[in-house]
Amino acid sequence: MTVHLEVKDDVAVIRVARPPMNALDIATQDLLHKAATETAGRNDVRSVVIWGGKTFGIGADIEEMQAMDYEDMAVRARALQDAFTAVACIPKPVVAAVAGHALGGGCELALCADFRIAAEDAQFGLPEILLGLIPGGGATQRLPRLIGPSRAKDMIFSGRRVHAPEALAVGLVDRVVSNEQVYAQAHAWAIRMARGPQLALRAAKEAVDRGVNGELESGLALERSLFAGLFATEDRSTGMRSFVEKGPGRAQFRSVSGQRPQGPAADLRPHGRG
Repeated sequence: MTVHLEVKDDVAVIRVARPPMNALDIATQDLLHKAATETAGRNDVRSVVIWGGKTFGIGADIEEMQAMDYEDMAVRARALQDAFTAVACIPKPVVAAVAGHALGGGCELALCADFRIAAEDAQFGLPEILLGLIPGGGATQRLPRLIGPSRAKDMIFSGRRVHAPEALAVGLVDRVVSNEQVYAQAHAWAIRMARGPQLALRAAKEAVDRGVNGELESGLALERSLFAGLFATEDRSTGMRSFVEKGPGRAQFRSVSGQRPQGPAADLRPHGRG
């Protein structure tokens, strides 16, 4: 198995482990899709960490891809995109802990997260153009939405590598930490999210992800619907009652499975960069 799923304390860790560099061959793509789908449907998961160890991922297995012709890829391209989309569509907060290389499909996998924490040695890149190709796992669509069309074109057109400080400066990642701390920081972020109101966090993710790709009026309509719907949830009652009685940030929210995570929601805002 080259993709491992472990759930503990309401946090799922999806670990890509295909030595030596986590090349995402077809079997790994399919396992990633399976893990993301399972994670999305589990009530004992409230947040997710995507992790690749010392190297996040170097993209597709080029030897495997070289043997494919147009007809092969015309069939496979959808499954490739669907694997990454399954990660992006997990209806829970997802953080990527990125160390080492995040190239090609590795970079595209990181783009599927809601929040990206990079190690000091992290390098991001989309080298497909150097193979006479373009990214096929969603980067031509997700990267411009994250850092803007011009910066995205620079990365895609050149195939160059972006090191952690530049990635932070352009908004490709949200925080840069030492190599030793990257997983711990990502897991701590996931724990904070796990202590929050699960249905409200799901609604917030849906509102942002669906709204950013459409017209403002449609996005506002979606926000109104999701906002009003949360008034039917126990978490809304719990949060407001706790605020009135104890002040902000002290509510203990119940998960869909009926269990309360350990500890209060605390500060759900991402900590400062750096």
